[in-house]
Amino acid sequence: MLAGLVAIAWIALMTWSRSPYGRYVNHPSWFDMGPGAALCSAIPGGSVILPALLHTIAWMTMIAAMMLPTTLPLLDRFRRLIMARGDRHVLLGLVVAGYLAVWGTFGLVAHGVDRLVLAAFERSPWLALHGWAAGAAVIFVAGAFQFSSLKYRCLEQCRSPLSFVMSHWHGPTPRRSAFALGAHHGAFCVGCCWALMLLMFVVGTGSIGWMLALGAIMAVEKNLPWGRRLSTPLGVALLTWAAAIVAINLGAGNAA
Repeated sequence: MLAGLVAIAWIALMTWSRSPYGRYVNHPSWFDMGPGAALCSAIPGGSVILPALLHTIAWMTMIAAMMLPTTLPLLDRFRRLIMARGDRHVLLGLVVAGYLAVWGTFGLVAHGVDRLVLAAFERSPWLALHGWAAGAAVIFVAGAFQFSSLKYRCLEQCRSPLSFVMSHWHGPTPRRSAFALGAHHGAFCVGCCWALMLLMFVVGTGSIGWMLALGAIMAVEKNLPWGRRLSTPLGVALLTWAAAIVAINLGAGNAA
């Protein structure tokens, strides 16, 4: 079931990105043209509600495709633990729902900040001419975070699925506990992966190639025995990338 959900999410993203409406995945304004504009005008508050709804759908689909595979070990441990229960499918679904709820909240906040940044670019000619600086800053933050203690504390929680389940699964209120288990795991997952996910706003939230690459990196970091050793070289690579962007653009500016 979970493998099917992940596969459907990837198929939906690839279909969307290749459709005539693929530009809306990355476009700062979702309804500049086409039937969506008429819909926004017809529905009260549609210019706010519909773009927010599509942002949410796109983000949650991306999270299902990229992040659910990284949490499969925990879901498998939980499935084995509740295998004898008649409501095991409901409980497993609630764990997934709690996990996605936390990532959904993070996505809404991230999209809100992204909108504020885009609005600042529209108001400031200097920012509009130096948009590369914002991208370099995000890449730098993602690289620096690879060396932070918070990253490793959260990563250790994600790398110990059995102990995590035993610590957070309590029987008296099974459905509430299942949702809370997923939410707690989602919070630690956001804690170790938020900076890498912000890179999607730099490279394009609809880029299937970058989704695959970042999803694979996060899955290796969280699930493979040697995954933790990937964090340092990845941090160095990101810091080098940020420095290269700054050097290239400052050099071009001086040459001009």
